[in-house]
Amino acid sequence: MAADGPFPFEVPFVDLADRIDEYVERVFRALESDFLVMPRGEGFIEFDAFAKGYHAVYTATSGFEHLDADRLFDAVCRVPIGLVVIRTILGLSPPEWSDVTTLTTGVRIGQGFARNLDRTIRKEPEAHIGRTPLQEERIRALVQTACRLLRSPAPETGEDRIHRLDKIDTAQGQESLAKVASGGVGYPSLLYERFLGRPFASHRDSVSELVGGALEDRIERQLIASRVPFFRTKHAEALEGWEQNPDFFCPDYTTPVALIEAKMTQDDGTARDKVARVIRLAEMRNSRERRREPGFDVIACIAGRGFGVRKSDMKSLLLATRGLVFTLSQVDRLPKHTSLRQYE
Repeated sequence: MAADGPFPFEVPFVDLADRIDEYVERVFRALESDFLVMPRGEGFIEFDAFAKGYHAVYTATSGFEHLDADRLFDAVCRVPIGLVVIRTILGLSPPEWSDVTTLTTGVRIGQGFARNLDRTIRKEPEAHIGRTPLQEERIRALVQTACRLLRSPAPETGEDRIHRLDKIDTAQGQESLAKVASGGVGYPSLLYERFLGRPFASHRDSVSELVGGALEDRIERQLIASRVPFFRTKHAEALEGWEQNPDFFCPDYTTPVALIEAKMTQDDGTARDKVARVIRLAEMRNSRERRREPGFDVIACIAGRGFGVRKSDMKSLLLATRGLVFTLSQVDRLPKHTSLRQYE
């Protein structure tokens, strides 16, 4: 029992429906917002390692005064993290850099190669690269493309567009790059660039699956601890008889007594889409019950500030699940307050 009253899953559905606004507020207060904390993951780069890569690039280019592709290639082979530094200067993702390189040099890089190379470097910053003929050809092409892009000012565009290189450090080609490297960047400019790109943006993208999987892993651990049998679905897995899969079937997908959908989001727009998925599962339950077939609980486990924005969405979620909405901090209470209690 919470200090301010019971949670939706602790009361009869008729009570929930009568006082839905009150229970929406209780769920909002219970939501844990972890958007300020991210998992490091295997590819997190410490500043010291990044600085080492920057120093290698800086030295090979004489402070960005001379963009020689051969010298730069030798430098990134010795200090691979320098390749990530170059990509950061360009402001491109690995697939974008590979596509531009293929267009400008004719050397086919492939987005898969670019992603894997970037991931390998971030996981093993000290491992040398460019040792095989194919890897050498592609890395040389990447470096040559970078030098070509960074030598000249960003091309002019129409008033309604902006070029990706029109940044404080690359707008004027080598001139602005050398100026930034020598300490000529004003703090407002740095803050503006950060505003456009968001701090930790690339890292957030690289660990997005870890963030999303954290809630599912916690549910799985709780089900195992409570000795509740379950079937955890795989991404895009096709199961006979199910047009939409939840994240968990308990005990299995042939005769389920409960479906568990785990959803985490920091964005209210995305939250609406995820609520719609849970409602679709509830409609499948209702259809079974109308045919007088065995029904099942539809359980929503949610986390993230995105769910704490729209009251109408939370009302729909509570009504669709008949109150079986659990926040991240309430996952351990899931078996006791659902049909899963029979397995404990």
